[in-house]
Amino acid sequence: MKKSLLAGLLAASVLFTGCASVPMGDPKADAQLKTFAAPPADKSGIYIYRNSFVGQALKKDLHLNGERLGETANKVYFYRQVAPGKQTVSTESEFSDNSLDLITNGGQNYFIEQYIRMGVFVGGANLKLVSDEEGKKNVLETKLAK
Repeated sequence: MKKSLLAGLLAASVLFTGCASVPMGDPKADAQLKTFAAPPADKSGIYIYRNSFVGQALKKDLHLNGERLGETANKVYFYRQVAPGKQTVSTESEFSDNSLDLITNGGQNYFIEQYIRMGVFVGGANLKLVSDEEGKKNVLETKLAK
C-alpha cells in the first residue's frame, strides 16, 4: 500500500513539475510568426501550441495531416501553412492518439491548443480549436519549435 502511494505521489510530481525540452526554431522566424500575418489566399495558417502548467515534464508527438511535426513541450508552438480544406491534427496520448478535424479557409490563421490531462499511468494529451484572441495571447507566451 505504501509503495503504491509513493509511486502515485512520484507520478503526480512528474506531471506537475519539471520541464521537458525540444529542439527550438529560429528566433527571427519566431518573431515574424508572432505578427500573425494572414497567409496567402491559397494557404491556411495553423498554429498549434502548448501553454499549460500541467504536465510540464511530458513531451508528446504532434502530427498534421499524417506528417509528424515533432514533440511538444510546455511553452512551445508549431506553425504550418497548408492547402485549405480538411485538416487533421493528432497528438500522442496515454493509450491512443487523439485527433481534431477542422475545415480551413485560404488566407486565414487557425489556433489549436494541445493540453495535458491526467491519465491512469501518465498524462494524456488532447487538442481544441480556440479563438484568434486566445490563440494569439498564448502563442505570444511560447516559442517556436522545430
